[in-house]
Amino acid sequence: MSKKDTYESRLETLITPILEEKGFELVDAEYVKEAGTYYLRAYIDKPGGITIDDCEYVSRMMSEKLDTEDFIEDAYIFEVSSPGLTRPFKKEKDFIRNIGKEIEVKLYRMRDKKKEFTGTLVSQDANSFTIQTDAGEETFEKADCALVRQYIEF
Repeated sequence: MSKKDTYESRLETLITPILEEKGFELVDAEYVKEAGTYYLRAYIDKPGGITIDDCEYVSRMMSEKLDTEDFIEDAYIFEVSSPGLTRPFKKEKDFIRNIGKEIEVKLYRMRDKKKEFTGTLVSQDANSFTIQTDAGEETFEKADCALVRQYIEF
């Protein structure tokens, strides 16, 4: 397991009890280097959305655990935030949560001379999902998708 995977997994293990206590969900965890600085991030959510106070609470509680555990060698910044409305689907539960909702799909390669599709998510399994478009049903392999997220019309 890579250092990145190890750190993200350890974060998930440590933060889960804090989140469960408040009825929050861990949407994603990441350890990345941006502009020379390492970041350990937790994206959290709950029904009705996450507030700044929610993020502050989790950050405070988690910072104590991170100081005690001290499992990351490099200097880093820890952040807790909401994943936002247009967050990409990363896990199966993201697809399940959005069945019946309109989503947008962006592919790595063209299909029928298009790389972008919009439609209602009608079903999904571990490897693929199906949307209902104006032209009919379209099934996509998850591995072929550069981005899948809820469609928000601005």
